[in-house]
Amino acid sequence: MRPKSSARDLPPRMLRRSKRLKSGGLWVSYYYNGRDDQGRRVEIALGADLNEAKRKWAELECKPAPADTGLMKHIFDRYLRDVVPTKAIRTQKDNEEAIKQLRSTFDSAPINAITPQHIAQYRDKRSAKVRANREISLFSHIWNMAREWGYTAKENPCRGVRKNKEAPRDFYADKAVWDAVYSKACQELQDAMDLSYLTGQRPADILKMMETQISDGALEVKPNKTRNSSGKKLRILLDDTDGTRTELGKLIDRIKARPRKIRSLYLIATPAGVKLNRWTLRTRFDEARSCAVTEAEKVGTPNMLVLAARIKDFQFRDIRPKAASETDLDHARKLLGHTEAQITETVYRRVGEVVKPTK
Repeated sequence: MRPKSSARDLPPRMLRRSKRLKSGGLWVSYYYNGRDDQGRRVEIALGADLNEAKRKWAELECKPAPADTGLMKHIFDRYLRDVVPTKAIRTQKDNEEAIKQLRSTFDSAPINAITPQHIAQYRDKRSAKVRANREISLFSHIWNMAREWGYTAKENPCRGVRKNKEAPRDFYADKAVWDAVYSKACQELQDAMDLSYLTGQRPADILKMMETQISDGALEVKPNKTRNSSGKKLRILLDDTDGTRTELGKLIDRIKARPRKIRSLYLIATPAGVKLNRWTLRTRFDEARSCAVTEAEKVGTPNMLVLAARIKDFQFRDIRPKAASETDLDHARKLLGHTEAQITETVYRRVGEVVKPTK
C-alpha cells in the first residue's frame, strides 16, 4: 500500500476533509476511501466526530475498534451531546455536574476494564454520599446507552452494587408552622403556597401553570418529571360532584379576579403581572420565613422558641409532602402522579396513622 501523503495521523484509507466557512469557523469531517461493487473509488462518510469515525472505519476494515476509542471520556462526551439535551433544564444541569464528578475518576478508563468493584470504590471514596448515589445511577444509564451504541457488550457494572443509605426528609409543616409563614407572605407567595398544597405539584410545575391550562372544569397539569406510565396530563377538578367549587377552584377564581397592572396568563405572578421564577419564589419564601422566626423568638416562651426552630426548618418543597400527608394514600398517590403507592408512602407521607389506644 502506498504511504499516505496527508492525514498521516489517521488510519489507512481514512480521509479528513476540511474547509473554512463564511462565518469564519472550520468545517471538518471524515471519510473512508473505499470501492463500490464495480471497483470504482468512493468516499464513505464517517461523520464529524473523530472517535466515532474511527469506530466506523474499523467496521469497514473488519477490524476491532482502536482501543482509545473505548475510553469513557468519549462516551461521556457523546452522552452530553446526544442524551443530556433531551432532558429537562434542571436535569441537564444536574447531569452535567454529576458527569464532571464521574470524569475525575473514570475519564481515562477503558469501558471494558470497569468492574463492579470500581463502582463500589467510587461510592466509598465519595464524600457526598447522597450525590454519589445519584452519580452511580447516572453512570448506570450512561453504560446502558454505551451498550446500545456498541461500545461494550459487558454487563452493567452498577448492577448489584449497594447504594449509600439515605434517610428521607421527614419534616412536616403542621398548622402552626404553616400559619406563621403564610401570615408573613406577600400575595403572590400565598398564591404559590396554596396552589402547591392544593395540587400537590412541585415548585417548578406550579410556577409554569397558566390560565390556558384550565379546560372543561379542570386544571390540566403535565409535570416536568413524568411519573406515570401513560405520560398523560393530570386533570385536577375545580368543581365537586355537587357543582360547588373545590378549594382549588376558589383559589383560581380569586387569582383571576384580582386586578393586575399588566394581565398575566401565569397563575403565580406579582401585582405588576411579572411571572415568578424559582429565585424570586425562594427569596419571597425566605423573607416570610425569617419574619415568622423573628416574631416567634420575640415572644420568647419555650413553646414559641420551639416553634421558631421548626419554622427555620420549613422549606417550600415541604408543601408537596404536606399535601400527601393530609389526605388518604390512594388520593395522594394520584394527586402526586405516582404509579405506585410505595414512593408516596415512603418519601412523601410524613404523618403516621391515627389509631386508638388499647383501652
